[in-house]
Amino acid sequence: MKKSLSVAALAAAMLFCGGAANAQDTVRFWYHFDNADNPMADLVAKFEAKNPGIKVEAENIPWNSYYDNLYTSIIAGSAPDAAMVKMHAQPRLVEMGALEPLDDRIAAWDGASDIQDNLFDLTKGPDGKQYYLPVQYVVLYLYYRADMFKELGLEPPKTCDDFRNAAIKLTRDTNGDGRNDVYGFGFRGGKGGHDHWGSLVLSREGASFDKGGMTNDAAIAGTQFVVDLFQKDKVFPPSAPNDGFKEVTSAFKAGTTAMTIHHIGSANDMVAALGDNVSATTVPECGGGRWTSFGDESTAVFSDASNKDAAWKWIAFLSSEGNNKEFNESTGQLPVTKSDSANWTLHPKRFVDATVASLPFAHMLPNRPETSDFVNTEWPVNMQRALTGEISAADMNAKIEKLFNH
Repeated sequence: MKKSLSVAALAAAMLFCGGAANAQDTVRFWYHFDNADNPMADLVAKFEAKNPGIKVEAENIPWNSYYDNLYTSIIAGSAPDAAMVKMHAQPRLVEMGALEPLDDRIAAWDGASDIQDNLFDLTKGPDGKQYYLPVQYVVLYLYYRADMFKELGLEPPKTCDDFRNAAIKLTRDTNGDGRNDVYGFGFRGGKGGHDHWGSLVLSREGASFDKGGMTNDAAIAGTQFVVDLFQKDKVFPPSAPNDGFKEVTSAFKAGTTAMTIHHIGSANDMVAALGDNVSATTVPECGGGRWTSFGDESTAVFSDASNKDAAWKWIAFLSSEGNNKEFNESTGQLPVTKSDSANWTLHPKRFVDATVASLPFAHMLPNRPETSDFVNTEWPVNMQRALTGEISAADMNAKIEKLFNH
């Protein structure tokens, strides 16, 4: 009987271990792609062929709910093993203990020397550790309709005054029905629009997220400038308070807006729709300086991953020569590898030039836990309220000030 029980117990143990091994060999990966030309299935197949002991389950999560789903999954103990992540989320994820430090793995990785200079510095955690592996990057700039500018004898705006004057002239009734059908600027009032606001506000001398940096005259004047463009000058579409990425870029491609702010990830779609009628320049100088967003996208391994080595192999694969090129040919952003960047021809030169010209004044939002709330809740909610007149520009800035300096 004892021998029979021992055999049964051993069989049960082997069955349990076998199930655990299979689970450990599966990497659950979350990502978000707007582009319909999604390369992930091909990259997964390529990786699995090279790593037959590992299966990757890649799930494309909608952007608007991406971080809500991610934070909820972490709290529930059902987080993915690895995922695409942005810098604004890192402080909160570190604070939650959700991320696996990657320093030792990066140090031992042959591909580390092929990553573009400074990207590891830019993506360091608030405690100086490396939790993120860069996978793509961009810098935001101003898209403008070159044909409309030429028609009206306008030059690309260099200052905020130039920008406002051009936007007013570009806002027109072109079909004679008594209503404007073209607006000067496509403003993103929904999630992600803080980059538009930032270029018109954070450029101003004295405006910052530091104590007093949102409630001083310069910062309030910047937010008021944005509000006035909508309420008084009426150079944003009426839908601007709720517009997200798709609405803003669709309006620009359709010719219902003449300017907007985004990065090189939209360049090829813009050219496909508009050809040589679309061009790019740096964001305007406002209040003594320029500010634009350095847009990162990285990957991370989560601390509760069932097999951290397997998860690391997968994200390192995505940031390696050739694979990173394939990844970014679909996303439309720029590769992080020096080797793939050397002969990059995916985008027309004018958009690459605008990116490079914007680098000297490109910034990232504060690497603090509050930044996630700012991006996902505080900014979009209060920007919408300010644009619709529910609160003042000063009220909006005071709420941002309170968030970062409570």
